[in-house]
Amino acid sequence: MKTIVLSSLIITSTILLSCNKDDDGGIANELANFSSGLTDKVTGPTAAYWDYANGNPLPLSQIPMLTDPGSQFTHTELPYLGFQMPRGYTGTQIYDQQTGSIGVNVIRNDNAVVWRYVPTSTFPGNFTLNDIIGTEINGMFNFYGFNGDFEVLDTRTKTVSQSGISTTFSGRLLRFGNFTAVVWVNVTVVPGLSNYFVTSSVSSAPNVEFDNMVISVFLPISYQLLVADRDTLSDRDNDGTPDIYDSQPDNPNVQ
Repeated sequence: MKTIVLSSLIITSTILLSCNKDDDGGIANELANFSSGLTDKVTGPTAAYWDYANGNPLPLSQIPMLTDPGSQFTHTELPYLGFQMPRGYTGTQIYDQQTGSIGVNVIRNDNAVVWRYVPTSTFPGNFTLNDIIGTEINGMFNFYGFNGDFEVLDTRTKTVSQSGISTTFSGRLLRFGNFTAVVWVNVTVVPGLSNYFVTSSVSSAPNVEFDNMVISVFLPISYQLLVADRDTLSDRDNDGTPDIYDSQPDNPNVQ
């Protein structure tokens, strides 16, 4: 299967009328007054990103693009977990043969902004859903050195079952210290198997920057992974970055 599927994110119903990446303020303007259908605790891009994480379509007229493209990340074990990062960010791959974890941590060079995505991992069947999402949340707290009180702005859980296989989505919108975070997991249970199969994600940034990070980092990276078949995208300068994500599509020295 050639596509990385973010199972909690829906792109097919998102309205994409244009792919004009020269209009840097377009998406910011479109989401500036966004009201969430899930919570009234946040508005604007933060609210939009929370709805998006929960699988709700965004009213966008263009694909979110990086405004300051940097280097390319490609996972050695899962090449389709590959995307261009913003300048000033470092991607570190996650690969644990014991747990089957494959993913990536994308971290801004000042360690203040994190986008983490683990499309596949396993947890023992004696773990609860709260244990699994708690692992991601506690890992985030440890990264920031945070051990104080935090606020849960919203929490959502939903289960879909098909042919005996159930997948449960659980998400948290959090504020802790000076930071905001969206954390979610998808936990799949297959009858007869003792382990859970898990997909997880963390997006975190300082409160005062979170809206901007949604526009400039979180959505642009996520949308790169949602392209239906990346092999068919034009890459005129053969630098490995499709033209629609390439700031200079005819210059092989610039991505």
